[in-house]
Amino acid sequence: MQIKIHTEYITLGQFLKFAGLIDTGGQAKDFLAANLIAVNGEATAQRGKKIHAGDVIQVNEAVFKITR
Repeated sequence: MQIKIHTEYITLGQFLKFAGLIDTGGQAKDFLAANLIAVNGEATAQRGKKIHAGDVIQVNEAVFKITR
């Protein structure tokens, strides 16, 4: 699935909300603790991690490609 951003970057927490995986930003911490998240193949749980166009985010089995 492709996710289009209109800024230089978004944070991982913002991505989760934008992709419809969480309803509010406050849910990000719990979501990250309960799910396997990888950014460009590297596991992460940092909700403030910057996501740029061209990055690939894997959430459990779902894969998202970030475009501009």
